[in-house]
Amino acid sequence: MNNMNPKVDDYLSKVKKWQEELKELRLIVLDSQLTEELKWGKPCYTFQNNNVVILQGFKESCALLFAKGALLKDSNGILEKPGENTQAARRIPFTNAREIVEMATILKAYVNEAVEVEKAGLKVNFKTTDEFSIPEEFQNKLDEIPALKSAFYALTPGRQRAYLLYFSGAKQSKTRESRVEKYMQQILDGKGLNDR
Repeated sequence: MNNMNPKVDDYLSKVKKWQEELKELRLIVLDSQLTEELKWGKPCYTFQNNNVVILQGFKESCALLFAKGALLKDSNGILEKPGENTQAARRIPFTNAREIVEMATILKAYVNEAVEVEKAGLKVNFKTTDEFSIPEEFQNKLDEIPALKSAFYALTPGRQRAYLLYFSGAKQSKTRESRVEKYMQQILDGKGLNDR
């Protein structure tokens, strides 16, 4: 096998769950021209320093995650969005090693396609923050408190989106309002939703 990274060997020798499955996935991905690295504590496969594929282990399954999966043709209809608001990444979940072995050829084709996407320099067109609607309860506060408005727009687009999704995720106006109240100070402090 080409370029197996000792850090990943080490990681795989210690994982408690999905060890066999992750090893199978690794063999499939290593067949491509990607560089094996360990990033965020997970085996990550890169092409010219760009993340292409990541191996993930969860409680219920393990998965092959394609960083720009949204750009793959997915002719087998096996890619799924990790979260409903995920824009670029797509993953294929597995619960046993046999299905990975049986799908090896398909998976290799997907990995190769992902490499081609990277080589071609294709980019996912992210929805811009402007395309996310600002809930009225938050808009009122932004209009009322100039400092809040400037603090919010000084946040990174990703952080702005996280707040907008969180605020608008509440069905009732009262809940939206209390969410806004709760996070106003955090926004004024220049922090994202999940920043401590």
